[in-house]
Amino acid sequence: MIYTIEKEYIKVIDKSEFNIEHILECGQVFCFNKKDNGYEVFPQDKYAFVVEEEDCYKIFTEDKNYFVKYFDLDRNYSKVKEELNKHKIMQEPIEFGYGIRILKQDLFETLISFIISANNNIKRIKLILNNLRKNLSEDGKSFPSYDQLKSCDEQFFKQMGAGYRASYLYKVLRQITPKQLEEYSSLNTDALREKLILLSGVGSKVADCILLFGFNRFDVFPVDTWIQKMYNSFYSPLENRRMISKILVKQFSKQSGFAQQYLFYYQRSFLKK
Repeated sequence: MIYTIEKEYIKVIDKSEFNIEHILECGQVFCFNKKDNGYEVFPQDKYAFVVEEEDCYKIFTEDKNYFVKYFDLDRNYSKVKEELNKHKIMQEPIEFGYGIRILKQDLFETLISFIISANNNIKRIKLILNNLRKNLSEDGKSFPSYDQLKSCDEQFFKQMGAGYRASYLYKVLRQITPKQLEEYSSLNTDALREKLILLSGVGSKVADCILLFGFNRFDVFPVDTWIQKMYNSFYSPLENRRMISKILVKQFSKQSGFAQQYLFYYQRSFLKK
């Protein structure tokens, strides 16, 4: 990945491995807004504004080191795509979503975000998360701290729009702290999944999302409605999503997480049209 760090921004020169629309619209993150001339991105208490120019992307931010890591700019996605292109099913999705990069997101924010995401649509997920920011953080923009969220009762989360997920949020904040969540990093993927599924509001699919987008475990394959449609179109029809996930992880191995993002984005953004 070719990029330089300038005084006011990060300049991403290699546009074949970075497309901000692909990155933010592929279902992995909710802390962004599309503007007329770019995207604003606001994980945790950080902020960046990303604009596309003819020969590059510019990431305007005061937290350059943070966003170099956040956008995983030191990973060579050409090698990832070269490996995945050996599978015929991947060729069109990679061509369509060539600029996808899997973000390195904060674990605690990822946990809360994907509990809210269960059986939900992206517009509503973003609304709920933005409501939490406005009502809990000091600046009205940052993601709330663990202590700020834990101080809230179930009714508050319902008022924020969480619906039945309010009870999950209330309970999970009493089951685990961000420090304990970080300590799970030492576990292998299967053991880590088992730990996550014990948490309130975390089923198999949400656990796989947290594994992929929070822990950056690429040997997982989250399966939702779009992935199930893809699977039933290209493979033998199957209703058991956990089984679909296991079959696809067996096929794509340590590249599974990358494959999932290309296939999900292609299925939801292109094939549905």
